[in-house]
Amino acid sequence: MSTFLDYAKVNVKAGKGGDGMVAFRREKYVPDGGPAGGDGGKGGDIIFIVDEGLRTLLDFKFNRHFRADGGENGMSKNKFGSNAEDMFVRVPPGTIVRDSETNALIADLTEQAQQVIVAKGGRGGRGNTRFATHKNPAPSIAENGEPGEERELTLELKLLADVALIGYPSVGKSTLLSVISNAKPKIADYQFTTLSPNLGMVKIGVDKEFVVADTPGLIEGASTGVGLGIDFLKHIERTNVLLHVIDMAAVHGRDPFEDFLSIMDELSTYNDRLLLRPMLIVANKMDQEIAQENLEEFKEKLADYYADSEYTQPEIVEISAYQRKGIDTLIDQAYEMVQELEFVSLVEEEEVEFVHYQLEEEAPDFEVHRVDADFFVITGDKIEKLFRMTNMAHDESIQRFARQMRTMGIDQALRDAGASSGDTIELDGYQFEFMD
Repeated sequence: MSTFLDYAKVNVKAGKGGDGMVAFRREKYVPDGGPAGGDGGKGGDIIFIVDEGLRTLLDFKFNRHFRADGGENGMSKNKFGSNAEDMFVRVPPGTIVRDSETNALIADLTEQAQQVIVAKGGRGGRGNTRFATHKNPAPSIAENGEPGEERELTLELKLLADVALIGYPSVGKSTLLSVISNAKPKIADYQFTTLSPNLGMVKIGVDKEFVVADTPGLIEGASTGVGLGIDFLKHIERTNVLLHVIDMAAVHGRDPFEDFLSIMDELSTYNDRLLLRPMLIVANKMDQEIAQENLEEFKEKLADYYADSEYTQPEIVEISAYQRKGIDTLIDQAYEMVQELEFVSLVEEEEVEFVHYQLEEEAPDFEVHRVDADFFVITGDKIEKLFRMTNMAHDESIQRFARQMRTMGIDQALRDAGASSGDTIELDGYQFEFMD
């Protein structure tokens, strides 16, 4: 069973702010003590942070829910509640974070220790000290903590590697990876042995190394989802150099040049700028007699192919991964290309030079829905947030919320919708009687 996972959906909920407190200073020999309720602490944020030690989203297969702690409640004697600690969630480099509902991009995390707040903790509620005025020097008003953000996120992993091995199934990519790197991929004499990408570190000498990715074998139609399809084509998007491995011995009866054309067509269909990436053609299995004959024919066809092409003809490196012949030459050339050639982006600069912004319609503060003749429901993010931050244990807090509703125009909206005294009004699961 594969332990590689490159797609996951998670639910994150930041911590709620601590509740403010209603308290009064009552000390011997201290006249006119006044209000002394402290503010609540801030709820914890949920932060994604890049960890280079991770190479897969497998952890999110079994842990899909992340909850940060809430802030501490305010206390008497004007003591503030402490802020909650933020929750750090480790993700592998190359993780793209999107909002599941809108598909909006939140972050593209590529560098070690890079961070992004994906859900903000709620602020702490204010204690009654905050509401003291000259007209009301001893208020019994306090706020509950603000709810933390909650959202569904989609995580997608696109591997970060310097070099990618591409080609048809069973051309020797996994064998090559095992020879040149520290990776231990599955190797067998049948097609589609590799069902998930493998990463390996190629070490040439002191401070000379690069990362190589072995992607599962591609076939005709991969760019439209055939076989392993675009699920793994995406993993070559961020690689600097492509090593196009060809079975020059035609062990499985396929024509080497036809294999080459098919893979190039799939790359072009997926994103034609992939053909601008630096490439080496790796003629593998050259230990077999027929391979040399096939290579001569391949070179002729390749020259004709690039004679009418706008792209530069790649160099051919002859190897036998099985016998470890030509490996040093291949590694040296690949390393030189990684170091000297610039990364070719899959998005042209002029495509992102101008960004069009437009104002989005703001969601209304509230909406009134008539469910029955004498039953109405109020919805809306703003009014629901105000309600949740209202301390319903104190009459003054309730009266303050009633004034806020009146100021927002909710009373009039209920009248316009046909509400009259005695009708039942529901807000965020709480029901009360409408008094006109």
